[in-house]
Amino acid sequence: MQLNADELRARLEPLFQENFERFGELGAAISIWQGGKSIVDLEGGFRDARRERPWTSDTLVLIWSATKGLGSACVLHALQEHKIDIERRVSEFWPAFGQAGKGTITLAQLLSHQAGLCALDRKVDILDYKAVIDALEKQEPLWPPGSAHGYHARTFGFLIDELVRRIARQSLGEYWRTTFAEPLHLDLWVGLPERQNYRVATIYAAKTGKPPEPASFYRDLTKPGTLVRRTFTSPRGLHAVSAMNNPEIRAQPIVSFGGIGSASSLARFYSMLANGGALAGREFFSAKTMSWMTTTLTDGIDRVFQIPTAFSAGFMKDARNTQRRIFGKSTISFGHPGAGGSHAFADPENKISFAYLTNKMKQSVLPNEKSLRLVNAIYR
Repeated sequence: MQLNADELRARLEPLFQENFERFGELGAAISIWQGGKSIVDLEGGFRDARRERPWTSDTLVLIWSATKGLGSACVLHALQEHKIDIERRVSEFWPAFGQAGKGTITLAQLLSHQAGLCALDRKVDILDYKAVIDALEKQEPLWPPGSAHGYHARTFGFLIDELVRRIARQSLGEYWRTTFAEPLHLDLWVGLPERQNYRVATIYAAKTGKPPEPASFYRDLTKPGTLVRRTFTSPRGLHAVSAMNNPEIRAQPIVSFGGIGSASSLARFYSMLANGGALAGREFFSAKTMSWMTTTLTDGIDRVFQIPTAFSAGFMKDARNTQRRIFGKSTISFGHPGAGGSHAFADPENKISFAYLTNKMKQSVLPNEKSLRLVNAIYR
């Protein structure tokens, strides 16, 4: 399918405006690319609740778990550069990881949330990187690795960060800057420099109300001791949304949920992936590595989300039996959403990329109507 910029803008502008008028949006931006070129960019609203600072084209905002997509690209690139296949065992590159029955876990299983390490038994602080890595090394899998999958909400970023450190001898935040952000001129950070804080929109927590579906997931999220609660609270710390507005926290390279950037840069990054791993005359990924992103490695009921989900190597995909598609109509699309409304994906079949970012969170972990109405309009 070929998008027409004028026609697409005419479809999207009313829906985008309706997000503010009907769905309580405060500030937001959407960016859509096709064939390596920007097709539509829209932004509106305000960066602050007092409505004193308008949201402009250079506004940055927290992207929450959409950061996992950036991190996954980094680890896959490191594997590609060092000629490492994803069927190799994690412990080959990270020997201490093999403790407590984890010796046979493959890179593919770890990247597709099948390792059973979504929660930690030891209480460690999310800002103590060394302590978290030590806890992951000692942690026994919560289910037989490879037998099921469950979203690793907080631990995933530490697992892939340590892999990049072991393989490429760089932290993942550094690898992101040198490999992708700088070459592609992306206004997208994993660890925000202090000088960029003046452009960042304040993030606001969702208003409490009737939880969305699935009710069992959101009920378990509030119950101490449940797998869901443990998954979203370990490693512990930074549970208040307001804490993410602290410049000192923004500066931390929290790979699971700390990325900050613009919608246009996030869509540009996914445009490179939608174009077979190449953009602006530079090739970043081989066909083989791209197949790791597009190929589903696990599909079924997620032990954490409690609904059907699917994952490739590091990216989320639409499950076969899902009741709601979040990555468009193509079966090879992939991406990663973020809590409260952030959403981004690549559609290599149609060379389309999409990003939607907001600073007023909704009470949902997966994409909600604000972004999905726009996704549906693209494919109409």
